[in-house]
Amino acid sequence: SSNMEDDVSLKFRQQLLLIDENLVAEDVAALKFLCTDLLPFKKLEGVKSAVDIFQLLMAEDYLNEEDTFLLAELLYRIKCHSLLKKFGYTKEKVQRCLHEKGRVSPYRQMLYELSENITNEMLKDIIFLLQNCLPKRRMTLSALELLILLEKQGLLSENNVQMLEEVCMNVSPDLLETINCYTRAKVSLPQQENTLPVKESSLSHTGDIRVFTSPQVHWSTYCQLGKLLHLFIAVSFLEVLCYNILFHHFSLKHSFLRVGAFFFSFLQKMTSYKMDGPHRGFCLVINNVNFDRSLQERKGSCKDAGELKRVFTWLGLDVRTYTDLTSQEIKDLMRTWQHLQHHKDSDCFICCILSHGESGAIYGKDEELVSIRMIMSHFTAKQCPQLAEKPKLFFIQACQGKEIQCPVYVEADAQIPDLSSVQQSISPSESIPEEADFLLGMATIDGYVSFRHVQQGTWYIQALCSKLQLLVPRGEDILSILTEVNEDVGRRVDRLGTKKQMPQPAYTLRRKFIFPIPRDPPPS
Repeated sequence: SSNMEDDVSLKFRQQLLLIDENLVAEDVAALKFLCTDLLPFKKLEGVKSAVDIFQLLMAEDYLNEEDTFLLAELLYRIKCHSLLKKFGYTKEKVQRCLHEKGRVSPYRQMLYELSENITNEMLKDIIFLLQNCLPKRRMTLSALELLILLEKQGLLSENNVQMLEEVCMNVSPDLLETINCYTRAKVSLPQQENTLPVKESSLSHTGDIRVFTSPQVHWSTYCQLGKLLHLFIAVSFLEVLCYNILFHHFSLKHSFLRVGAFFFSFLQKMTSYKMDGPHRGFCLVINNVNFDRSLQERKGSCKDAGELKRVFTWLGLDVRTYTDLTSQEIKDLMRTWQHLQHHKDSDCFICCILSHGESGAIYGKDEELVSIRMIMSHFTAKQCPQLAEKPKLFFIQACQGKEIQCPVYVEADAQIPDLSSVQQSISPSESIPEEADFLLGMATIDGYVSFRHVQQGTWYIQALCSKLQLLVPRGEDILSILTEVNEDVGRRVDRLGTKKQMPQPAYTLRRKFIFPIPRDPPPS
């Protein structure tokens, strides 16, 4: 019996080590912050790794072999959903248990969400405004470290967020809205202190249906919907006002027609991303065709890469193509482009990846998986401030599930499945970063293969390029175009009529993304 207990304990600690190996420095800082209400400040100050946090939680009986829910909740809060399976959890299972077992307070959730939305520029402004409250010695602070410092000095607490409100009012109304949502929820729902879920990634767009990606809606989502409602009411009022002026005061008709045209042109610009900068932006195309071991050559992929280069060059982007990159080379490439200063003059950023894949990840040439979320996270406002508030579009042509038997002319972009293990399912909404201005276009819904003709290229990329050429000249926005792509791909079948595919976009865009109409005709 003693040997069995030792084996269980050893396996448990091995799992904790495995979790630690999969967390980066930012994840450890987030875990440390979320545990602030559970562990003493002094002990947390000495934390250098996730293992240190696990040791402290075990010492306080928050974590043991029989009860791992707190760790599951923490991983859920920082969006490391793929690690939940190490302890037998899924995202949905954690969500169901939060009502009874959740330990991270809405206050701590609010501060963490706030920190995720504070860009480097905002942080500089906040530190400048608070310089009289901070230590005189010069120090470099992250957003989380700044919040902890304010708590230590008694300037911020669960029942006192006034100073934070005043600072955010000066820096960003959006930040202020996050705090206001917390205070309103605290007043109206005091009995549900530990049940507010963290914010899911925004709305996803599947086919013709725009749906929330989770049944649990974070309170900040309601605030955003309220903003949209106010905008809708204001616009409707102005439309009625303009109608009455135009058609009941005939002597002023022509003057007001000119004013009306200007107003509606202005309104369209206000509801669309700015796309008139000195540089349209860069488009990366990563085309993995050949692999080192068991994965098959992706015949036809070069056709896709060439088509993407032609279409996005026509749309004004500077296209750079990379072929057969290993997993490490993909990561290094993302870091290189993350720090590019030229982004500050760009309207947008686009990245297309063509490879084999699994749920929530793509394969490098070395057949090692790279997380889609990790790739996209290099371009958040915090990591790449030059692209803050600019649209960032990612198009992924890769399977998101296991290979199925296909006819000779159609292949699946997936690895031959290992039936002894089941891949953790990760939806596009989980891959997309937790902030605005991202779009992730996936060739297929999670768990399924995507198809590639060995000569003509993939169904998804060919449909995407075709619809961009057709609909950009008509002034259509990107979500309308992707709906047409869904329609196109959804109608396609293989030559035997037995295999189908459905793409799935997920997005956190705040405005319409509309490519300016090119002067030249579409490429042939």
